[in-house]
Amino acid sequence: MSDFAVQATLEQIDVVYQMAKIYPNVFQLADTVAEISSAFSQGKIASLIGMEGGHSINSSLGTLRMFRQLGATYMTLTHTCSTPWAQSANDNSGNVIGLTDFGRQVVLEMNRIGMMVDISHVAPQTMMDTLDTTLAPVIFSHSNALSLCNVSRNVPDDVLLRLPKNGGVIMVVFYPNFVCEEPFIGNCSIFDMIAHIDYIKNLIGIDYIGFGSDFDGIPRVLQGLEDVSKYPVLMAELIKKGYSDSDILKISGQNILRVKKQVEVVSQQLNGLYPPI
Repeated sequence: MSDFAVQATLEQIDVVYQMAKIYPNVFQLADTVAEISSAFSQGKIASLIGMEGGHSINSSLGTLRMFRQLGATYMTLTHTCSTPWAQSANDNSGNVIGLTDFGRQVVLEMNRIGMMVDISHVAPQTMMDTLDTTLAPVIFSHSNALSLCNVSRNVPDDVLLRLPKNGGVIMVVFYPNFVCEEPFIGNCSIFDMIAHIDYIKNLIGIDYIGFGSDFDGIPRVLQGLEDVSKYPVLMAELIKKGYSDSDILKISGQNILRVKKQVEVVSQQLNGLYPPI
């Protein structure tokens, strides 16, 4: 299965390249914060490549490095299934595994080559092990607060409390199943999403929150937050609650750009110290 995952990921990266080529006035491939800023200044969509699941590298550091060469800027350590080296949030084996020794090597090599480590989708012990291992800030690309919605995909408070020291960001996800504990009764809304933002802000601060909507990967949406056209509505509701312009800028991009920049800095430092693994 992992052999196929490598091919599938390569083909999906090819689609990103082709879209940027076909629509050059809309999309611009971006690998660094400087390139993201350049695209934004030209009124284009900065197109970053991500990999949602460590199965895509088939337990190979060489494959990981080649994906980075192709422009992959982050990798989620697992998806819905565990890899041989990292435990997924959906692992029902009853065992607490977290990261193996090889999994720690993956995290450190991602630090060295300038790839953001994404710990959405992983088990709590994997989150903890990653935070114990990484030399750069991490991201949760699309997760919410477990205290408000008790599903395995969300993040426990003891993990959230470690984010400020690490410098990472949790990017809140708009999927009703991860927002409300009873998402099927039809009243899970934008205000429930804001409750997660409020909770995380009060727990660890505004500097560690971003938006990770997951509009491209969810079968149902929140009332009042159905698609990207509703972002202004979300911003307006946050302003009504007392969020400042500075707060809004941080959540909507500055925080994740800070993380991306620090990942670049750590990579530059490690490339001078660590030989390739």
